[in-house]
Amino acid sequence: MTHTTNGGPARRPGGATVPVLAFAGIVVAVMQTLLVPVIKDLPTLLDTAPSNATWVLTSTLLSGAVATPIMGRLGDLYGKRRMLLTSLAVMVAGALVSALSSTLLPMIAGRTLQGFAMGAIPLGIGLMRDMLPREKLGSAMALMSSSIGVGGGLALPAAALVAQHADWHALFYGAAGLGVLSIALTLLVVPESPMRAEGTFDVLGAIGLSAGLVLFLLPITKGSDWGWTDPTTLGLFAASAVVLLLWGVMELRLKAPLVDLRTTARPAVLFTNLASIMVGVSFYVVSLVLPQLLQLPTATGYGLGQSMVRAGLIVAPLGLTMMLTAPVYARLSAKYGPKVTLIIGMVIIGIGYGAGLGLMSAAWQSLVIAVILGAGIGLAYSSLPALIIGSVPASETGAANGLNTLMRSIGTSVSSAVIGMVLANTAHHAGGVAIPTMHGFRVSFMIATGAVAAGLLMALFLPGRRPASKPSLVASSEEDAALERAHEILGGFHGRVLDTDGGPVARAKVTLIDRHGRQAGATHSGEDGSYALAVPARGAYVLAARAAGHGPLAASATHTGDDRPVALDLSLPGENADVTA
Repeated sequence: MTHTTNGGPARRPGGATVPVLAFAGIVVAVMQTLLVPVIKDLPTLLDTAPSNATWVLTSTLLSGAVATPIMGRLGDLYGKRRMLLTSLAVMVAGALVSALSSTLLPMIAGRTLQGFAMGAIPLGIGLMRDMLPREKLGSAMALMSSSIGVGGGLALPAAALVAQHADWHALFYGAAGLGVLSIALTLLVVPESPMRAEGTFDVLGAIGLSAGLVLFLLPITKGSDWGWTDPTTLGLFAASAVVLLLWGVMELRLKAPLVDLRTTARPAVLFTNLASIMVGVSFYVVSLVLPQLLQLPTATGYGLGQSMVRAGLIVAPLGLTMMLTAPVYARLSAKYGPKVTLIIGMVIIGIGYGAGLGLMSAAWQSLVIAVILGAGIGLAYSSLPALIIGSVPASETGAANGLNTLMRSIGTSVSSAVIGMVLANTAHHAGGVAIPTMHGFRVSFMIATGAVAAGLLMALFLPGRRPASKPSLVASSEEDAALERAHEILGGFHGRVLDTDGGPVARAKVTLIDRHGRQAGATHSGEDGSYALAVPARGAYVLAARAAGHGPLAASATHTGDDRPVALDLSLPGENADVTA
């Protein structure tokens, strides 16, 4: 895959771009916990059976899983800001459908539309990577990556307060209002990225991946209701394996696949995604256990007797701490690299869950656990996009981060299924009501600790930090700043595109071709004729340049693979000439 620009003038990002993108991520994350305060009341509110009411939550999970990698790829092809706005608009439409619904099927339809907004987080990370200077990128991506935890944590007490004092439909009207505000701020503040991937959208790949994900996630989310050995559950798992295998074979044969599996198989990408699953598992355990422990009545002997709102406020520091770790992550990552920061985050998560095994007897202890886990999860989540974008071409940022976000979602789905099963099997039944036990809570924390240990092992297999971490910017996305950024590019070519009189040629396309005749990169010259291109490896290359009103040019050049960019000016001949240098 290669990258290019969209041919239009690029707006420079302002100081409000990062907060606005982070706000969009928080708004999207709110959708995931919006209905937590009224989960137990959904069967009555929708006049349906409890098994049917769970589809209100399952539909959002499934649509989010499907939409995340697809929207990431569409963003790479057609513009990340455009797809971000599309995701938010679909979310607003879904929130309004749900706000006007009191029956099951329209509510499921609305919640499905809300799930499509999950693609906004990797799209926001991609926009940051394309537009921000390297020194600001770390903390910005950390804040965006943590927004899913921040939004989820802040939504719990807010949604509980609304649910206690207003009609539950007000939750959806509020979500729609936040979505509209996010759209307006994005339109006003966030510029479109000029970066584009070349190729077409892989429709069959999108259908195959969507089918495989639904077939896999559906039995995970419904297995407790259907039974884990039920033929339906086992049949769906088997079908998902077949569909995903066939999908993978098809993707490997395409020139422009939805997901570049060869890139995904690189150790840096593969082990980051596997670690992401484990981080997702650990993140969701605390979200499932602490609210229940806090709200159980003291008559149980271990419940903490807190109201729904108070329980939400005690757990809220989980998200707030995740947000506050963004600048800490930036400093740690700049000094030690994202791999080390990921490992530090996982160690802190393990400490939090280990300490939590003995800190379950008072509300303040739950607060301490939430803060410790928030710090660890914040550092871990912040490290993941940096590890991904440092390992993939700029043209694949959206799709690669979309896949990474999907891995986190799979982790939370698995966590929900496993912890739900554990709490159900260890529950005490009294008067037909299942009451979670302290034993179940402790087993859940031990499962989270085991997941973190597995993730820590995978993180250790990640490649070490490259010198100066310069690959984080493969090429500048702002053409008029290409020469200035050339010295940040590892082993690149830079220079100016000139006409026969020595004047600059703007908007000339410069293509890098390797010794096998394959395109290794592409860009456009800036207004002063400057260009900059990275090289994937040392060796011989051809730089082909062309522009309207000029003849084409092909210049041979060799790069030795060190950190110093090679200066090479390209002089285009007249329109009717065909000159090779």
